Amino acid sequence: MRLTMKERRSVVRVVASRYQKGGKKHKGNILKEFMELTGYTRCYAAYLLRSHGKRIRISKDTVVEGDITKKAERVQHRIYDEGVFHVLRKIWFIMDCICGKRLAPVLKEIIAKLEMHKEIKLDRMTRGKLLKISAATIDRLLSEEKKKDNIKGRSHTKPGTLLKNQIPIRTFSEWDENRPGFVEIDLVGHEGGDARGDFIQTLDVVDVCTGWTETQAVRNKAQAWVFEALKDIRVHLPFDLLGIDSDNGSEFINDHLFRFCKENKITFTRSRKYRKNDNCYVEQKNYSVVRRAVGYQRYDTEEELAILNELYGHLRFYTNYFQPVMKLVEKTRIGSRVVKRHDKPQTPYQRVLQSPLIPEENKSRMRELYAKLNPAELKRKITKLQNRLIDHAAIKKALPRGIARHRSTEEKRL
Repeated sequence: MRLTMKERRSVVRVVASRYQKGGKKHKGNILKEFMELTGYTRCYAAYLLRSHGKRIRISKDTVVEGDITKKAERVQHRIYDEGVFHVLRKIWFIMDCICGKRLAPVLKEIIAKLEMHKEIKLDRMTRGKLLKISAATIDRLLSEEKKKDNIKGRSHTKPGTLLKNQIPIRTFSEWDENRPGFVEIDLVGHEGGDARGDFIQTLDVVDVCTGWTETQAVRNKAQAWVFEALKDIRVHLPFDLLGIDSDNGSEFINDHLFRFCKENKITFTRSRKYRKNDNCYVEQKNYSVVRRAVGYQRYDTEEELAILNELYGHLRFYTNYFQPVMKLVEKTRIGSRVVKRHDKPQTPYQRVLQSPLIPEENKSRMRELYAKLNPAELKRKITKLQNRLIDHAAIKKALPRGIARHRSTEEKRL
């Protein structure tokens, strides 16, 4: 059984005096027993025993007795002080509390953007420290600020069988995932745990190549609303829509969308049944974009529909221009362990600019828009609309369900 460090120090104090007083043969026996007890090497064990308790006269009246087992405490000089922490925390909140691996690579650009809009003011030393800070240090400094929630929603996908035989299951050989324009689509239900009646749905559209994300709220899962929302989103995309991949829900597997894709020469595929990983890109954004922005409350009124779409109008700029994403490059299995390697974090806006397949005219418009955008102002607008949604949810909880819906309709008419 190995001794603890505290026990070893006690043994040194007891054995050292016998070792220093003993003869050569006696010292050898003591040293051998001491090595077996502590596990030290012979050279280090002998050094400890002969040096412990030595008295050194430093003046006529002062004698110092040494304890070789004690070491001077390390004085750690804090590099990232309170000033750096407060600025870093403000930037972190503006960037929607993303992890250090995503924040560190874009920190230089975000600092310049916030200084341009006079959202932060930094001295030369603080700026220099922030530009050198690592991802691990960011996570360590902000560890106390982070909060986690494990709330999960539920699926509302009902299979549509009308055209399933005509819409092929997606295979990766049919899609060029290195080209912008091939998107995955899904609906996120805002039922708040009560699936009775109609409630608002969010159409989530994610480009596989760039991570560009568009969202729009619709009244319910009716084919007409979902189809109109998809056509609106198509206009906002900075590239041509080349392919659509959906789940097997009837809101997507219908004649409207099938005919639209056929007429516009858009590849239309569907995922395999009960395989959520087939739509992994949009499934991930369902939480990281939609759920993080609007939560898990029930939204079912016209006023909430308007608030959601106003929020999504700001969120599309905030997410696509200022939220860096990492794409999986390689996945290797070593025994029971899976090692994943990702590329450098970049925003969807940066990935679009890097694509040689996007017209330069589109890129110029995006650069002009980016120069005007202020991430802190976008975050404030989003937070204000989020608070309005929370207030509406609180009012509806305080009133019976039918009265709350009637009251919201009457307020809109007035």
